[in-house]
Amino acid sequence: VQLQASGGGLVQAGGFLRLSCAASGRTLRKHSMGWFRQALGKEREFVSAIDWKSGETVYADSVKGRFTISRDSAKNTVYLQMNSLRPEDTAAYYCAADVNGLNSRTAYMYDYWGQGTLVTVSS
Repeated sequence: VQLQASGGGLVQAGGFLRLSCAASGRTLRKHSMGWFRQALGKEREFVSAIDWKSGETVYADSVKGRFTISRDSAKNTVYLQMNSLRPEDTAAYYCAADVNGLNSRTAYMYDYWGQGTLVTVSS
């Protein structure tokens, strides 16, 4: 499975961005897709995940109410709509796929990773 993330950029605080992650290769049917982020000098942290079949979503407390994860099955793509961005949201954002569909908040539960897309929020 190959994951291609895109949509990062520079935005002012209070602004918005939408990240996309397109999956290709092996067909996944019972998987979850997640977004993680890693700021400079910090550990990778969970942002959000979605169960591909049911659409059930989970969010980190720090982004709840501001970020929305969604998927387009026809395009094999997962999105992360990020609103009301804050400087502390600045990080490289990574998408990941868990073939077991656990909707986990833990990075090691994910089997495939895309390259990061950088989000910078200026104050």
